[in-house]
Amino acid sequence: MKDEKLTARNEGRVRRRAFRSFLASVLAFAAFAAAAEPGDVRTFKSPQTTTAHLRIHGSTDIENFAAVIADYQRLSPGTEVEYSDLVAQDIYSRFLRTAPRQRPDLLISSGMDLQTKLANDGHALAHRSPATAGLPAWSQWRHEAFGISYEPIVIVYNKRLLAPAQVPRTRRQLLALLRDPAAKLAGRVGTYDVGRSSVGYLLATQDHQLGSMAGALQAALGDNRVVLEERTGPLLDRVARGQLALAYNVLGSYAQARIDAGAPLGIVLPEDYTLVLLRTALIPREAANAVEAGRFLDYLLSPRGQAVLARQVGLQPIRSPSGAPLAPQAGDGARVRALRPIPLGPGLLVYLDALKRRQFLDAWRSTVQPQTAKPAAAAGP
Repeated sequence: MKDEKLTARNEGRVRRRAFRSFLASVLAFAAFAAAAEPGDVRTFKSPQTTTAHLRIHGSTDIENFAAVIADYQRLSPGTEVEYSDLVAQDIYSRFLRTAPRQRPDLLISSGMDLQTKLANDGHALAHRSPATAGLPAWSQWRHEAFGISYEPIVIVYNKRLLAPAQVPRTRRQLLALLRDPAAKLAGRVGTYDVGRSSVGYLLATQDHQLGSMAGALQAALGDNRVVLEERTGPLLDRVARGQLALAYNVLGSYAQARIDAGAPLGIVLPEDYTLVLLRTALIPREAANAVEAGRFLDYLLSPRGQAVLARQVGLQPIRSPSGAPLAPQAGDGARVRALRPIPLGPGLLVYLDALKRRQFLDAWRSTVQPQTAKPAAAAGP
């Protein structure tokens, strides 16, 4: 009996220790989770003895960009790379709220207007090299912000839901389709939520500068209860599943990757004009590893790096296979002539002004979201 009581006490102690250990583990995990920043972060260990470190914040999906890092480490096997996968808005805002000594070494973002603002506000380090010298004028600014690839902005549609004759080839045709009651597109069209997506905001403001029918198109999207998303992936998911018939103003490379994987999607480069967004790189002024960041940037702009971006990531290279810079506005054919690169420079700062941004978002919401429109916050991008 005595032995049984002793055994019971021992078992109780073991259970209490186990519970305390489990509780400590849970609390430790909770503390870690609370401290962790949102966004996927991955460290790519150097294949050889580590001689250099490189911290990158990028808006390209980490699964795709991993191939670029792996190839760079073949050339620089002593470099360890930490890559944080963030949306363009978070790259910008997180940079500003981070202490200078803790900031990343390289920013690679599709938010070319936000990158330009960082450079304009004195946060970028100038970088000059043979790799950057031959870039087209529209793809670099003050030797501080550099286009590494260009991204046609397209209309994506589900081939099973839209007959070839219905597919709009221009914005005027898209407007007519949206106004056609027989098309039955209510709730079946998507685009970016420009209040949440910095890329969507940039594209919407560019439409207003380039196209005379931007306002009418926005109103037609609102009349059709347009579905709004912050990122490209969810929009393409909905189109691929048949929940949406088409999506307007989305990144062409992401759509092409879905098509290559077998999705029933089609791509239209609008023939009136096709916006071309630059994916840009910037070395922060306070970068702890600025030299390594410069080497990585030069690699991205080299023929080898451009080829990897094209083959492995599906991004349009800023240079041709021969190493010469591309000029999207030159060449033969309506498709090429319709390309309109968004140039890097101070023109991108206009709609980042707090008052201008608030006015634009208020007008956009009043037409695209007339039932839920609220005054936009006066805060910056």
